[in-house]
Amino acid sequence: MKKAIVIGSSTGIGRALCVVLGERGYEVGVAGRRTELMQELRGEIPSRTYMKAIDLRRPNEARQALRELIDEMDGVDLIVINSGVGSSAPSWEEELEIIAVNVTGFAAMASLALDYFADRGAGHIVGISSISALRGVTTSYSASKAFDSIYLEGLQFKADRLGVDVCVTDVKPGFVDTPMTEGRSDMFWIAPADKAARQIYDAIRKRRRHVYVTKRWRLMGWLMKVLPHRAASWVQSRRQG
Repeated sequence: MKKAIVIGSSTGIGRALCVVLGERGYEVGVAGRRTELMQELRGEIPSRTYMKAIDLRRPNEARQALRELIDEMDGVDLIVINSGVGSSAPSWEEELEIIAVNVTGFAAMASLALDYFADRGAGHIVGISSISALRGVTTSYSASKAFDSIYLEGLQFKADRLGVDVCVTDVKPGFVDTPMTEGRSDMFWIAPADKAARQIYDAIRKRRRHVYVTKRWRLMGWLMKVLPHRAASWVQSRRQG
C-alpha cells in the first residue's frame, strides 16, 4: 500500500485530497496546525491514517515534526505541501506571515522532502502554488507563490542531477471553493475542492511536472503571461489565492 503525507490538510484542497488519496488506497498522514479539524478529517478517510501537528511559522520545529511523521508511517511515497496563507490587501504584519509560511515554511518542507526521497532513491513531491504566481499583482502572496514554483523547479533539476527517481509536481490552482475564497462574489470558474483534489490526484498518478487546476485555468495561465499589465491586474484582483 502506498503512503502519503499532506501538509496543510485541515481545510480546502488539502482536506479533500486526503480523502481522495484514502479512497485510492493510500495510507494518509494528515499534517497541519488545526488539530481539531484534522481529528474530524481522520474519520472521513477510508484507510489507515496518522496525524501530526505542523506549524510552518516555526520551520525548524516543522522539519522535526515531518521527520517524526515519516518515521511513524515507516516511510512514505508522496509528500504534498499545501499549506499557505494569503490576503488581497495585507498589512505589513500580514505580509510577514505570508512570507514566513509561503516562502520559509514551504522551503523547509520541500527541501526535507527531497533529501528524504533522494536518500530513498525515489518518491514524489507535490507543491500547491497558485495561478497568482504568474503576475505580481497581489504583492507578497503572488511573490511567495512565484517563489514556490521556482523552488519546485529547482528541486526537480537537483533530483535529475542526483540521478534519483523523484518527480516534483507544481500545481497551480485557479479559484477553488475554500475558506480563502468564501464570501467572494467577484470570482469565476470556482471549482469544488473535491473536483480540484481529483484532478490533482490524476496529475500525481500520471507524474505530471506541472498542472493547472481545474484544467480550464491552463488557458487563463497562458493569458496571464501575455496580457498587458492593466488586463492582468483585472484578472488577478479577483483572487486571493
